[in-house]
This record gives sequence, C-alpha cells and structure tokens, in this order.
Amino acid sequence: MNHNPSAAAPERPQSRMTGTTTEDGPASRFSRRSALAVLVCWLLVVFDGYDLIVYGTVQSSLITTTGWGLDKATAGTIGSMAFLGMMIGAIFAGRTADSWGRRRTILGCAIIFSIFTILCAFAPTAPFFGAMRLLAGIGLGGLVPSANALVAELVPAKWRSTVATLMMSGVPIGGSIAALAGIPLIPAFGWPAMFLVAVVALLVVVPLGLRYLPETLAPATGSKRGSKRIKEPAGFSSLLRAPYLGVSVLFALATLATLFAWYGLGTWLPNLMQLAGYNLGSALTFALALNLGAVGGSVITAWAGTRFGPVATGIAAAAVAAVALVVLVSGQPVTVVYLMLVLAGVGTHGTQCLIIAAVASHYPGHLRGTALGWALGTGRIGAVAAPQVGGLLLAAGLGVNSNFLAFAGAAAIAAVLLAAVGLKLKAQASISPTIPQGASNV
Repeated sequence: MNHNPSAAAPERPQSRMTGTTTEDGPASRFSRRSALAVLVCWLLVVFDGYDLIVYGTVQSSLITTTGWGLDKATAGTIGSMAFLGMMIGAIFAGRTADSWGRRRTILGCAIIFSIFTILCAFAPTAPFFGAMRLLAGIGLGGLVPSANALVAELVPAKWRSTVATLMMSGVPIGGSIAALAGIPLIPAFGWPAMFLVAVVALLVVVPLGLRYLPETLAPATGSKRGSKRIKEPAGFSSLLRAPYLGVSVLFALATLATLFAWYGLGTWLPNLMQLAGYNLGSALTFALALNLGAVGGSVITAWAGTRFGPVATGIAAAAVAAVALVVLVSGQPVTVVYLMLVLAGVGTHGTQCLIIAAVASHYPGHLRGTALGWALGTGRIGAVAAPQVGGLLLAAGLGVNSNFLAFAGAAAIAAVLLAAVGLKLKAQASISPTIPQGASNV
C-alpha cells in the first residue's frame, strides 16, 4: 500500500494535518497542551463507559417500579436503542470529523449526549425513554471515533497505540462508576438519579473541551500543503476500495463481534446475576469486577500491544475472554466467578481497545476519523443486537448460561477475524514495501 500517514503539530490549534509524515510520526513530542487535550477526551470516553453500565443498573427498576409494562424482551429492546444511536453517531461523526473538524464534532456530540441523557431521568413513558436513549446514543457514538482520531494526531507515532489503549480505559472506569453509584443511589433516590450524572459532562467537561481541545484537521484553503491534502481521496468510497477494502471489512466485523460480547455483558450482567440468585448489591459488584478487569486490561494490553502489536495482542485477549465466559457456565465457586469476570473484562474491553489502536495506526490522517467511525459504527450492530439477543434467550427459557455462551462465541469469532487481519496485513506487506508507517506495528 502506498498511502502515508499524516503529520500533525499538536501544540497549536492552528497546526493542521497534512498528507505526509515525519520519521517520528504525527508529533515529535507530547506537549503539556496535548496532554490536557487527551485528558479531556479521556473524560468524555468515561461517559461512554458509564452509559454502557447505567442501563444495566436500572433495568430491574424499570421493569418493576415504573409501571411501563416492561418484560425482559422489551427491556432488551429499549437497551438496544442507545446502541442503535451509537451506531448512527459513530458512522456519521467519524466522517464529519474528517470534513467538519475534530474539535467541533467532539463538542457537538458531547452536548447532544448530555442533554438527552439528562432528559432520560424525566421520562414519563417507555417510548419516550427509548427515544431519549436513541438520541443520547447518537451523541455518545460520535464521541469515541472523533476523540480517538484527535488523540492519534496529538501524540508521537511510537506512543499512539499505547495512548489510544490507555485512553479507552475510560470506558471501564465509567462503567465502574456506574456500578458503584448504583448501589447507594438507586435505593435512596430511584433510577432517575443515575441519568442526572450527565449534568457533569454538560457543565464541567464540555467547558474544558472548549478551552483545551485543538483542531488538527487541515483547513480547506491555505498553503500548498493544505491544498494538496484536500485533493487526496477521502470518505467511505476511499475506505472501501483497494488497498483498504479487505482490512476495513475485517476490522468492522471484528469490532461487531467484540462489542456484542462487551455490551452484552455490560447490559445484562447485573440482571443475569440476580436471576442466578444474587441480590442487587451483589449483582452490581459482579458488574464492578467486570469493569475493574477492563481497567486493568487497558494497562496490560497497552503494554502488550506496543510490544507485540495490537492485532496479535487482540487475538490473545479475545481468546482469554472466550475461555473465561465458558468457564462461567460450569457452576464454579463465587471466587472463581469473580476471577472469570475480571478476565472477561480484560479480554473483551482489551480487544476493543487494541482494534481502535490498530485502526488509528493503519490508516493515513485524511481517512483516520472515517476509518474509526466505520469500524465503531458498523461494529455497533453487535452492541445493538446483544441486548436484544440476551433478552430473547431469557424469554425463550434458555437460562442465564445461554447468554454467557453467546458472548463467549462472539469473543471467539473476534479472535478468528483478527487473525485474518494479521494474515492480510502480512500479505500486503510482502507485496508492497511502502505500506503506511504504523501498519507494520499492527
């Protein structure tokens, strides 16, 4: 492949991406201002993780206390609404970030997510609640690809995989906050209190973003280098043709399988553990174990991904998740259950972090946001399907173990698809010696 990743000078908002790169990658050093921008993006990713678990924490309350007439199947459908919105948001915001600008896209998505999540707390009916979750999901889904595209351009290439993986630790940290907050808040104030947390995003994180987030996208007019940049083919048409077509499809399918397992567990785990005989407090501690495992997994996979490559590490992480979830169905003691959930968190979330790192490293700058949006947006089909499938399996009387086996199967499929990615990249590297910098690290 003969595309080259682009360069960025992150220290100043005026610095823009071009179609070329330096030896050191998009940035020669990691400045204080860049670090603050990455921190803001990480805080926004925390809300992605919070949203993953928050519906699982309130699901039982919605079924039993609202009078909306929900059952497990319809609760699963409502749970899918946010993920459907995330799919829409990820696909279009990734493309928007490559045309309209990273900064404006991130801030716009953050405002949309915050407002509609707050409105969930005041939902009078199930359809209204589902609609608010859908609209909030559109904003939330656009945050992750846009934030990852920005972060990839703010750090030196050698640190890109590590920082991208560590930034995604915000997802399980946000999930841990939701699980911990649900234990005291739901009994004391009811389920609506869990959605009012989005006030923090609107009043604190968005103003921080206005102050610290730079713009790294090349301007439409200006220098010859800028003019040259916008003549390069961009958008989904470029992403889904040679030399990127095969890898783009495999990345999307691997993301779909991984998010099916990760979001399925995040949505259903508290309810599954209650059905298995645990009370709400204990069920939420299992969700906490899953998310703490994912936090630890972010650190482990960041190190391993840098040393062994994100694709190879992702294969191992997905396999670990699949094995851990299979062990859960064999009636193990509670200590083993906690351990397997920790490993499932390491594997499922770690795999997704590594896929994001691989995508960010593989594509040139003018396609990076689009590629991340494509992979995460298409992959959200798995997130949309997981709550539905989980509810249908329970409604069919197949029991708690059917869910764990379904999520284990998805993790195993992700491992196979990432193995196919690795083989394809090796084949491309053997054909063309001018593959993009960073792809060799994939």
